Amino acid sequence: MLIHVPNVLTPEQVRALRERLDHAGDAWVDGRATAGWSGAPVKHNRQIAEHTPLARELGDVVLAAIERNPLFISAALPNQVYPPLFNRYEGGMTFGSHVDGAVRVLPNGMKLRTDVSVTLFLSSPDEYEGGELVVEDTYGVQEVKLPAGDMIVYPATSLHQVRPVTRGARVASFFWVQSLVRDDTKRALLFDMDTAIQRLNASDANAGARRSLVGCYHNLLRLWSET
Repeated sequence: MLIHVPNVLTPEQVRALRERLDHAGDAWVDGRATAGWSGAPVKHNRQIAEHTPLARELGDVVLAAIERNPLFISAALPNQVYPPLFNRYEGGMTFGSHVDGAVRVLPNGMKLRTDVSVTLFLSSPDEYEGGELVVEDTYGVQEVKLPAGDMIVYPATSLHQVRPVTRGARVASFFWVQSLVRDDTKRALLFDMDTAIQRLNASDANAGARRSLVGCYHNLLRLWSET
């Protein structure tokens, strides 16, 4: 399930983050610092060093935005969120086809299962050429290149890549989510049900039927969730 979440950040927030990132200097390091054994050979980009004050400060801006975003919450059903990271592709940089590592270690030493991958675009599509996020899922191959401030949510189990950036710079934030529901098919069913309930609420449909559907949603979530 790929979900496009628009307007996660305002244009003002995007400009503020880009101003800090574009002048981050030595905070940019080789992106292979956080790659697993299978990703490192095909990962060629730069990223803000993970444990720097800048990474934490800007990551908090992203976390605050997604915590207020109902579409993200409905799609990801987050239990834990890995602190957002920031990457940059330019001059032919790319990230070849790979699957994200299953488990990451949080700064506090606890482990997080990566059920959901997220990319938040901080460059407008006209700022660079190439750089498409290519995701292979049950519906085939899908290419993603979104406006700055928009986000894509997709299963971490999927094979994906970032195509070479041949002009300009592609800047983004990326992170992972351990979902309350680890299975993507079950998350997709819950997302579709939640979306339908919201549409019925907006149409003032039969109140009893809506209550019944809400009850089914929460009972399924209760059945499938892991906390």
